[in-house]
Amino acid sequence: MYADLKDKVVLITGAAGNLGSAVARYFHSAGSKLALVDQKKDHFQRTFGSEIPAEWLLCEADITQKDSVTTVVAEAVNKFGRIDVLINIAGGYRGGSSVYETGEDIWDFMMNLNARSVFLVSGAVAKVMIEKGNGGRIISIGAKPGLEGTKNHTAYSASKAAVFRLTDSMAKELKPHGINVNSVIPSTIDTPQNREASPDADFKKWVAPESLAGVLAFLASDASRDISGAHIPVYGGSM
Repeated sequence: MYADLKDKVVLITGAAGNLGSAVARYFHSAGSKLALVDQKKDHFQRTFGSEIPAEWLLCEADITQKDSVTTVVAEAVNKFGRIDVLINIAGGYRGGSSVYETGEDIWDFMMNLNARSVFLVSGAVAKVMIEKGNGGRIISIGAKPGLEGTKNHTAYSASKAAVFRLTDSMAKELKPHGINVNSVIPSTIDTPQNREASPDADFKKWVAPESLAGVLAFLASDASRDISGAHIPVYGGSM
C-alpha cells in the first residue's frame, strides 16, 4: 500500500466491473477519494451493495460521448476540487471473425468503447489537471493484441493499439505539466466470465484483479514519478 495515495482524488471508468470494482476497493483501502464511473448507476448497487460509502461519487455516463464525459468530470471537480489520478478501465471485446467478415458495426463499437472513450476522458481530465497545476497520473488498460495484431481480432487489436499510441502521445505532451501517462498490459484476467468462457484453462496462470490493482496503485503513486510513456506487462503465470 502506498501512503501517498491517501486523499488522492481518483476517477475510475468501468468501476462496477470485475476489474474496476477490485481497483476501487484497493484505492478505497488506501484512503483515496473516489469518483466512480459506469454505464448505469444501478450497476454499482449490484456490484458493491451495502459496501458503498457515502463519500464515493457514483456517476452514470456514456463515456463515448463528449457531453457525458464533460458532465462527469465536472461532477468530480465540483465534489473534490480536483482530479489527481485517472484510471481508464472501461472497455470490452467483440471479434472472432476475419477482417472480411467483420462488420462496420463491430469496428465502430470497438473503436468507440476502447479508444474513443480513453481519448475523451483523458483529454477532459488532463485539462483539469493542467488548470489545477498539481500534475497527475493517467493510466489505461491495454492488451497484448494491441502490441502485435492477432488473426480474427482486427477491430479489437486496432482499438487497443490506439490506446498505446494515445498513451505515447499524451506522455510526451503532458510531461511538462507533471502528468505521467502509462498503460498496463494484462494477460487473461481471472473473472467469473472468463472462467465460464474457458473452463479448461489453468486459472492459476491468470492475473487476479487485485494483483493488477496493485500495479495500478504503484503507477498512481509518487513511487512512479520517473515513469511515463511505459506499457507495463502484467502477465501472471503466462507469457
